[in-house]
Amino acid sequence: MLLFRGREAHSRSFAKAVSWRALGSIDTFILSYIFTANVKAAGAIASTEVLTKMLLYYVHERAWSRVTWGMDKTPREPGAERLDEGGGDGSGTQR
Repeated sequence: MLLFRGREAHSRSFAKAVSWRALGSIDTFILSYIFTANVKAAGAIASTEVLTKMLLYYVHERAWSRVTWGMDKTPREPGAERLDEGGGDGSGTQR
């Protein structure tokens, strides 16, 4: 599938999705409890949205990995330092 030909491994995208969902579900549970004052309702709300939002995040992340806008397209050699990452004065010349 074209959507899944990014620069990031599927396992990395999946791990990021799981960790983000855990954080999001805790947030959803707390907010649901604050608004409903009912642990059972808060748990139902938080557990219902876990899988759908994890799937949506994974697809979203993989889709963004295909977008080159805002990314450095110049391949770097290992150990090579860019001018804007230190060592340069912004003039385009190195000392």
